[in-house]
Amino acid sequence: MRVQQPVRIGARGSKLSLAQAGQMQRRIAAALGASPEEAERVAPLVVITTTGDRVQDRRLLEIGGKGLFTKEIEEALLAGQIDCAIHSLKDMPVASPEGLVLAAIPEREDPRDAFLSLIAERLEDLPQGARLGTASLRRQAQCLNLRPDLDVRMLRGNVDTRLEKLRAGEADAILLAASGLNRLGLSELPRSFIDPRRSPPAPGQGALAIQTREADRDLPWLSALRHAPTALAVSAERGAMAALEGSCRTAIGAYAFFEDDDLVLAVEALSPDGVHRFRGEGRVTASAGPVAAAALGLELGRRIQSDGGALILLPD
Repeated sequence: MRVQQPVRIGARGSKLSLAQAGQMQRRIAAALGASPEEAERVAPLVVITTTGDRVQDRRLLEIGGKGLFTKEIEEALLAGQIDCAIHSLKDMPVASPEGLVLAAIPEREDPRDAFLSLIAERLEDLPQGARLGTASLRRQAQCLNLRPDLDVRMLRGNVDTRLEKLRAGEADAILLAASGLNRLGLSELPRSFIDPRRSPPAPGQGALAIQTREADRDLPWLSALRHAPTALAVSAERGAMAALEGSCRTAIGAYAFFEDDDLVLAVEALSPDGVHRFRGEGRVTASAGPVAAAALGLELGRRIQSDGGALILLPD
């Protein structure tokens, strides 16, 4: 019988990335038949710093887009320096580099945006002209659509950095992914949550992706980590993302959820200033499978793109 070689896990060096990778490390070790104490031996973590981590003073769209959180890790995977990579799915471009695949999507955490503030319980309660800190074009547009009076300030950095800037008074409120706060043990911090059907989060938000080389996609330990309902939901969301050319230049949100026996998908795209908003909603039976779910997302996304046109693109 062939002895399973250690599965080297590539991850970014941020506290959140290491927390996510650590959770997956323990699950991968269990899938390999090892105890939690043996996790580092059978599934060692390899920390890789990405361009997106190094450059913290500009929006991602100014330095090349969301792929800058994955490029160096994917290069290490292709070079055989690691055996899998743990990514936040919302940071993943639709297309993987040749030779790589998203081999497993574990069960999703809370997909919602969390509202954090020292002066208000909800976004709607902020005083006139309050400063909202975010580097997300989607969050900016959605918040300005609801509250055009807000003063949106560019705020990048890891979770700790953004929390510190909030405490220091550089912003009156910030929005963070609830999933990241939960994984960091900070679930007590949000004052409220944004309704994901009314203002859909980033496609795939809350879900992790395990990326491998194509030849390894059917290894048994990967099968043990897959969660079919999550895979179905994010297939729909990423279908919409593909149709809308989802990048840091487009303010798009997509949220798929289960209702009775159906998968329901809500998609929207907005102009960067939040003035124009284009929405669509559709459903397929939950038993239809990922291909049908992705097709639903593509259909809704293309319809919204046709309606929104140049209005939903950030000017060059």
